[in-house]
Amino acid sequence: MDPQPQPSPNKSSYLVGIGVTHSIAPPMHNHIFRALGHSDWHFQARECATVEEAMALFRAPTFSGGAVVTMPYKRTIMAHLDGLDEPAVTLGACNNVYRAADGALRGTNTDWRGVLGCLEGASASGRGKPAAIIGAGGASRAAVYALHAELKCSTIYIVNRDAGEVRELADECQRVYGGRLELVHVTQVEQVAALPERPFYVVGTVPDAEPTTPEEVEVHAIVEAFLASAPASTSTSVEGEGKGVLLDMCFKPRRTRFLKAAERHGWMTVEGTEIIGHQIQEQYRLWCGEEASRNLPVEEAWAVLRRAAEESPAINF
Repeated sequence: MDPQPQPSPNKSSYLVGIGVTHSIAPPMHNHIFRALGHSDWHFQARECATVEEAMALFRAPTFSGGAVVTMPYKRTIMAHLDGLDEPAVTLGACNNVYRAADGALRGTNTDWRGVLGCLEGASASGRGKPAAIIGAGGASRAAVYALHAELKCSTIYIVNRDAGEVRELADECQRVYGGRLELVHVTQVEQVAALPERPFYVVGTVPDAEPTTPEEVEVHAIVEAFLASAPASTSTSVEGEGKGVLLDMCFKPRRTRFLKAAERHGWMTVEGTEIIGHQIQEQYRLWCGEEASRNLPVEEAWAVLRRAAEESPAINF
């Protein structure tokens, strides 16, 4: 008697990192998998105590071929992969892993697409104008790329408590962008009034926390000064467009201190949860192919993502 065919094992896709159990991404990705006909694929957030644990998941035969990498492994994962795409090399960080046609595990960066989509979706009026980034850690690299390489902002103000981090960021930017980009470290609130132009785009890249040290208090005071001193809106088409757009990449909680401050001063604001949705087109092109990316249920995916954000007790507090 011929042996009965065995069902194929389910395939798993992952979000890996530390502190990822609050993620709102799994419902959206699982909805997309079902819509694309991958009913045996499952997206899950997995806590990984080491980068080696994450790689073990990716090397397993049940790996579907697509994963999202978050902190603290966006930089350390790069040395463990079979290859890196240009965006990961340029930004010095990898947030997306996929299995290439030859079976190799490759890394790329789609975070910058999320930042760009959020900013352009709110207003394209800041193209070429100065911008500001709060923080100089790993997430700031994606913000720099979106602002400078895509939105042509040639001056970026950096607001960060650690001067060493800013020097490291400046060195990387000099290597990647040369003299085309001017980074200005704003260290004191008194500097804001003396700046020739205020930023139109402001991107937060740090965790939301009550400022306690003098350096943290100064950071918040500088951001408040940026928001308060921006020129009044002259736009008649979109309310608040004349003041600018603040995107906070942090979304735990969704309603961060910087978002609330920006709204008090009449700025347009974008929650960090939106970054997830603006990456799916490129993610699924890499994970499932060109045809799949063209057939994405984009509106449905956004609806699932936003509903998950609204209903999540982990980020609504």
